[in-house]
Amino acid sequence: MKNIYIVHCWDGDKDDGWYPWLDRELTKRGNKVHRFNMPNTNTPKIDEWVNYLDKQVDCLDSDTYFIGHSIGCQTILRYLETKNICKIGGILFVAPWLYLLDYAVSDKESYEIALPWLNEAIDFDKIKQFTSNIRCIFSDNDYFVSLEEKDKFEKLLNANCIVVSGKGHISQDDDVYELQEILDESIKLML
Repeated sequence: MKNIYIVHCWDGDKDDGWYPWLDRELTKRGNKVHRFNMPNTNTPKIDEWVNYLDKQVDCLDSDTYFIGHSIGCQTILRYLETKNICKIGGILFVAPWLYLLDYAVSDKESYEIALPWLNEAIDFDKIKQFTSNIRCIFSDNDYFVSLEEKDKFEKLLNANCIVVSGKGHISQDDDVYELQEILDESIKLML
């Protein structure tokens, strides 16, 4: 059985947007899906989120998969950085970022929350040793994440990336409660 961990976005929770739908779809296919509420979601801190994810993951092995959304993607990357290298099944990132558009950090509070996530380096070479099976989904009109991020994830992680049209930040705020591409990419991840 495959263990799939879904890590939600900043200011979100485990029941937002497409997470419950994806959970149902993947569970129907015989997988064990883990969804949980990250701590202090309005003011996410790297250490808090990484440590909390660490408490949720039973073991890392070839049947372990991660699906992250927005800051959840960074959480997965930073979590793996803290672990001893082993082979995992794969990772799907939805609307991932290393840099944010100005709109995302337009007020002082958001900027200060985002700053460590934007500035603390990630060891991409170490991440690639966990899996070569990394997929990403971006939207062509994301107001937080530039499409230039797609090129970064392809270059830094050898990720297989696709772009969907008109889905904003691929979130509940964009009325995304189901998205076939997320399910399709999840299934491809586990083939």
